[in-house]
Amino acid sequence: MKKLSFVIVLMISFSIGIFAQNVDDALRYSQLFYGGTSRFMSMGGAFTAIGGDISTLSQNPAGIGLFRSSEITLTPQLANIRTDAKFYGLSKDHLYNFNLNQAGIVSNLISNESGLISLNFGYSFNKTNNLNQSIRIQGFNTNSSMADYWAESNDGTYYSNLLDDPGIAFDAWVIDTLTGSGGYSYGTVYSNYGDNPPSVYGQNMRRLITNEGYTGEHALSIGGNYNNKVYFGATLGISKLDYTSHYEHLESTDANLLSGFKNFVFTDHYENTGTGYTIKLGAIIKPVEMLRIGIAFHSPTWYRINEYFTQSISSNLASEVFRVDPQRFEYKLATPFRFLAGAALQIGKMGLVSADYEFADYSTAKFSNSGDSFDYSGKNQEIKDILKAAHNIRVGGELRLNKVYFRGGFGYYGKAFQSGEDNANLDYTSLSAGIGIREQKVSIDLGFTSYMYDQNYILYPLDTNYYDPATAGLSTRRNLFSLTLGYKFGY
Repeated sequence: MKKLSFVIVLMISFSIGIFAQNVDDALRYSQLFYGGTSRFMSMGGAFTAIGGDISTLSQNPAGIGLFRSSEITLTPQLANIRTDAKFYGLSKDHLYNFNLNQAGIVSNLISNESGLISLNFGYSFNKTNNLNQSIRIQGFNTNSSMADYWAESNDGTYYSNLLDDPGIAFDAWVIDTLTGSGGYSYGTVYSNYGDNPPSVYGQNMRRLITNEGYTGEHALSIGGNYNNKVYFGATLGISKLDYTSHYEHLESTDANLLSGFKNFVFTDHYENTGTGYTIKLGAIIKPVEMLRIGIAFHSPTWYRINEYFTQSISSNLASEVFRVDPQRFEYKLATPFRFLAGAALQIGKMGLVSADYEFADYSTAKFSNSGDSFDYSGKNQEIKDILKAAHNIRVGGELRLNKVYFRGGFGYYGKAFQSGEDNANLDYTSLSAGIGIREQKVSIDLGFTSYMYDQNYILYPLDTNYYDPATAGLSTRRNLFSLTLGYKFGY
């Protein structure tokens, strides 16, 4: 991204400080939390070695080889996202989001008794990340202001050269030049622009964050079954991203400041849309009847992303709202390759258990220009310095009682930030459960999955030698309720 501005946005987004927004973008569109049918979700997504579910087209395409007939499935989902924010107090917010989590069809092309027993073609749309979130951060701040960030970070910049948010903060009289600085250093309303230090804090601070959007994949797959021993498949993935982030930052005080300041409201808004392409290859081997071993490789997803960005500010000291002119950018992003391995144990007709391992090195994500000659080498070096490889584990099980199936699962998504970073301890856990009823042609499945994670959100970065960090602790729970309707045909 080509904006030198204060923008720190949440995900699956994570705030790690100013000048690292590109890292947030790279991680947000690189992390995958595979969505799919209710059966897939309720078993923790541990399907690398199981197959036979349309969701596996986006995970291990060899899973299409286990279909013995044609099938169609549809999975609507209700998401409840709750976020608790600790920042000089506790604030809570939540939202509901109804969406289409999965829709797909598999068609049998070839059916034989031996050799190439079956060859199937399939299509499925699967959500890979739900990016909706509503956050309220609120408290009585006696230590610093966002105005301090604008003043501190632009020391040495002549006032007429201030860009984006510092520029409009200057126009709105939230910051101004220090007396005697020649127009190169700045004070804030809290110190009467440096004429009456130290700064007098004690303001109400509130930030309202609204994130909307998703990443999802249209998977086109072909695969087959050789002698009921080897299953193979390939997928062309066409990924879509659609993400909007908006926040409103308010500071207000009842103190009788010499500057006459009472309040300001700053807003930041940006939108990303994009399309990407990836290739996935996979195999499942059944050395004995009760054991399946699966592996899959995903190439990077090559995205082309369009971005829209704008900011605004108003204060009681100015008679108008000042805005950054809307800006539009276009750039490319290559996400990391992924490697998956799994094993599943079939326990007769009673049920099965499965486990998956997934590797993704987020430090290898790369931005590149789309023809405007912008140099992304500095931003790509930041990605290498801040992110690292992560190891993900998923386990699941299914118990069959006649035509009723009971399911459960667990997932762990490893730390993506290097040691020493603000969110070095950020990881995700998921718990899931479900139930299904299956007849010869019709199936109905219900699933529940809860993702849980805690992170640090930096409202504005400051020199901690002089200020306390303006950091909020966020605790998020994403509860997903899904219903899958399935129909088999073409026996």
